[in-house]
Amino acid sequence: MNLFNSLFFSFKSNPNFKGRIIVCSYVFMRFFRVRMSNVFTKIAYAPIIVFYKFITDFLLKCEIPASTKIGKGFVLHHATSLVLNSKVILGDNVTLNHNTTIGNKTTIQGEDLGSPKIGNNVTVGPNSVIIGPITIGDNVIIGAGSVVVKDVPSNSIVAGNPARLIKKLTNASGE
Repeated sequence: MNLFNSLFFSFKSNPNFKGRIIVCSYVFMRFFRVRMSNVFTKIAYAPIIVFYKFITDFLLKCEIPASTKIGKGFVLHHATSLVLNSKVILGDNVTLNHNTTIGNKTTIQGEDLGSPKIGNNVTVGPNSVIIGPITIGDNVIIGAGSVVVKDVPSNSIVAGNPARLIKKLTNASGE
């Protein structure tokens, strides 16, 4: 998919204005980020990086590094206080709500143990935290206020602190 089509799809996927700005800014920045192969291109694209960081981090209070791998159909609802680690991988059609942190886990000595890999068709409720080298399967709903520190199987609903399996879904539509 080319840049224009990606931006158009991202714009259409997000129902609110702030989500549209953040996701389209990410798509635009990611387009250039994957093309930064040498010092010259890093210098040439520096103004774009600074503008992206200013818009998303400073003005809109969402930290989504351009090196984060995010699939198509990414949706943000009320995207305030959102933090994603640069090594997080999000699948297609992932929806995140406000005050969500998805990040790495480190040891006391500072060793990075890894970041989450989130599958396709995942919805993360507000005030949720997903930490560590875990895998969230496809077709998962993570309830509001959940703290997820262990793998979550596909086709399931989890909630709580720590997150526990609430229900196994029988089909991808959430029933």
